[in-house]
Amino acid sequence: MNAKTPQNIEDQEVDLTLISKKIGDFFGRINASIFNGIQFFIKNWIVVTALIVVGFGLGMFLDKTQKTYDNQIIVTPNFGSVDYLYSKIDFIQSKIITGDQSFFKKIGLSENTEISNITIEPIVDVFKFVNNNEQNLEVLKLMTSSGDFKSFIKESTTSKNYPFYIITFTAKNPSLDENTANLLLKYLNSSIHYTKVQKISLENIRRKIKANEEILLQIDNILNKFSVSDSYGTVKNDKLVYYNENVQLNDILKTKENLIRENGSLKIEQITSDKIIKESSVVTNIENTKKLKGKMKYILPILLLFSFIFLVFLKRFYNKQKALQS
Repeated sequence: MNAKTPQNIEDQEVDLTLISKKIGDFFGRINASIFNGIQFFIKNWIVVTALIVVGFGLGMFLDKTQKTYDNQIIVTPNFGSVDYLYSKIDFIQSKIITGDQSFFKKIGLSENTEISNITIEPIVDVFKFVNNNEQNLEVLKLMTSSGDFKSFIKESTTSKNYPFYIITFTAKNPSLDENTANLLLKYLNSSIHYTKVQKISLENIRRKIKANEEILLQIDNILNKFSVSDSYGTVKNDKLVYYNENVQLNDILKTKENLIRENGSLKIEQITSDKIIKESSVVTNIENTKKLKGKMKYILPILLLFSFIFLVFLKRFYNKQKALQS
């Protein structure tokens, strides 16, 4: 038993010495790598500097010449024209891809416009999605209870039930103004079918407002009869007993309030329904800085430098393998 103990201690000392040596070798290799890296840059400092300068200059040139600008139109599709709007945007995008300049000339856009992309997406607003719509509210409750709320609000069928949408079109120059957006909107509003629907809808709104105003006038006449009395508090209208027995005053007041509110909403709807695709905001010439846009002056020097390092080490590896083969 005593003979084995010194041997175990000696084995442990050997293991610790081996581990310590490996750790020392590891840090030695790191130090050697750092030293070799410094030597590499000192030896090739002219090439490295030239690559950084060239990369930065080329990147600056690309950032300046390859700029793109986003232009956004926030719209409301009226008269159930959401699918129509999506199909029109897809059609315009197909014309951009095929480079059909005759189409753009036809709608009034010149070749200098250079629209390179157009997309549409909804402005997600759950509260406006519900907006006193009991059916939408019940669907929303169902999706919330099942834990599938996030996918529900982004689902394509749901996304076509929001009131507002953003049309984004990208151009290669900053010369676009609201006139370009107006020409696109003019094209989007050139639908014979929805123009007819618009005409009927506006007429229905006008009739509804007029009917509500007539009902409000009748309610006011009834309320005036309730309020007619002499200086002693004696009611002059001999039909007061009839009204008291057959009409609930609170219901009349509530009906009046609802009609006033409805007419207010109808008048706003009348204003916003003057176009099939009604714009609420137009913003032009927003410089696109997403992804690599505007960052090439930083990316190209790094890319050229790493390419040079890779080629140098690839050459060394090849020469080393060639020497071993010979």
